[in-house]
Amino acid sequence: MQSIKTIYKIGPGPSSSHTFGPMMASKYINEQYPDATHFKITLFGSLALTGKGDKIILKTLGASKCEIIFDMKTAVEHPNTMIIEVFDNDTKVAQHTFVSIGGGKIEIDGKKGNVDPEIYPHTKMDDIQVYCNERHLRLDQYIDEVEDSDFDSYMNQIFKQMLKTVNTGLKKTGVLPGSLKIDRVAHALYQSAQSCSDIQDKNSLLLSSYAYAANEQNASGGIVVTAPTMGSCGVLPSLVYHFYHDQKYPKKTLIQGLKVAGLIGNLIQTNATISGAKAGCQAEVGAACSMGAAFVAYCQLQNNEQIECAAEIGLEHHLGLTCDPVGGYVMIPCIERNAVAAQRSVDAARLAKYLRNVKKNRVSFDMVVQTMNLTGKKLPIELKESALGGLAVVVPEKA
Repeated sequence: MQSIKTIYKIGPGPSSSHTFGPMMASKYINEQYPDATHFKITLFGSLALTGKGDKIILKTLGASKCEIIFDMKTAVEHPNTMIIEVFDNDTKVAQHTFVSIGGGKIEIDGKKGNVDPEIYPHTKMDDIQVYCNERHLRLDQYIDEVEDSDFDSYMNQIFKQMLKTVNTGLKKTGVLPGSLKIDRVAHALYQSAQSCSDIQDKNSLLLSSYAYAANEQNASGGIVVTAPTMGSCGVLPSLVYHFYHDQKYPKKTLIQGLKVAGLIGNLIQTNATISGAKAGCQAEVGAACSMGAAFVAYCQLQNNEQIECAAEIGLEHHLGLTCDPVGGYVMIPCIERNAVAAQRSVDAARLAKYLRNVKKNRVSFDMVVQTMNLTGKKLPIELKESALGGLAVVVPEKA
């Protein structure tokens, strides 16, 4: 299992699979073929159906040098597949196949690009729990034992960017880009929270406003953190912002909590997927809720078993969640869904705190990850980031 750094990456929205991945592929081509005169790019599967990767490709490779083809008929093994043909005048000098596998990661000609080394000795939560129990380690101590010397510095950057993304989004008003013409509401939600006399309602509204802020930044192409993806980039940052500014948790605690959340995301990525195009939104917002629940449980000083239970609850109750973005935009239902998942992260941690004291959990985290993977394979393509089913065909694009 690779470093948790592969889970948290900073970059422009709105989609880790459809913008971040194609951007990385285009950058690779630029680096390898700086003298190319033009390119022919063919997008397949989900990339073709939503058509949201073309703008970042044109921006990275140069609009005047690109011909983009949307192939919606050819069957491909992975729905986020693209082929880039490289030309020197009339001569084709190279051709590469890229797969955007989720969270901004890509495969190049069947091999993972910029491969990070496998540094974790375990790939299952059950094995990690045994290891930690034998050595009396907390999960964050286990992580610190494995990661390299600059990991704390890296996580500090992630922490700062999460806060910055939310803070920037809270100040913005107006309409999000695209044909849906959706109003930004994070600022208004935040203002509503200030007038709440009920503390529970206030905290709930604050948390929601932070999730909206991050996701509205993502939807407008702003800089966000994959956690584990851009489509789910509001869950963890909203919790971090709320726990830091409103609940006054120490920065050190929150960064250690982010590490534990990253471990959860890493296990999901390793044993299943974090790609909505492969397994639906259970792999994105479901994974983020699981990570968020682990984050909250850690910050509340719950033990390793309770943290696992919280993560398991967070993912289990998103099983089967579809990815059906209206118009192919990462807006409806994505933005609101992040706000709901942030709330559910808190609820899952609260339930785990007490549930684990009265009974042993029959359903392990590893079991739920396996189930999510199996469920994702059964979901029809129409409900996996293709904008061909679900809300995408029921909700009109124009109000």
